[in-house]
Amino acid sequence: MTAYQITGPTKRCSVSDRALRPGEKFYSALSDEAGQFVRRDFAAEAWSGPPAGCFAFWAGRIPTSDRPAKPTINDELLVDCFEHLADTTDPAKANFRYVVGLLLMRRKRLKFEDVKKHSDGSESLMLRDAKSGKRYEVPDPRLDDAQMMAVQAEVFRVLGWE
Repeated sequence: MTAYQITGPTKRCSVSDRALRPGEKFYSALSDEAGQFVRRDFAAEAWSGPPAGCFAFWAGRIPTSDRPAKPTINDELLVDCFEHLADTTDPAKANFRYVVGLLLMRRKRLKFEDVKKHSDGSESLMLRDAKSGKRYEVPDPRLDDAQMMAVQAEVFRVLGWE
């Protein structure tokens, strides 16, 4: 099984290092640093816009109860992550991109068009963005059920949806 090195939500401001309080608005930014996804959370007063090198960012609120908040799925954030990883050769990142692509298909943002079969026996999904019309080729990493669940859990964890 592939090991993923992705940081999840910290509930601490990365500028001041103070704990974010229940009900407080915060911002998160996702970057690719030295081959690893890094998530940084910011208190609203410390947010001056996305940091340099950030490829996705979003706003949220710290849950006010012990029950986790129902995640708000931001399709634009998912598309940003998906596009950022388009040229990756790292297998873990390719797996992450594939699962994000499947999630975007489920949300009807990406539409399945075809399966492209390659001479080496591998396959790629041919997808189209329902909003922009842009087409994508997404290599199928042929994940088994356990691998698929692990990658999906990492996607949800890094975006704070777990």
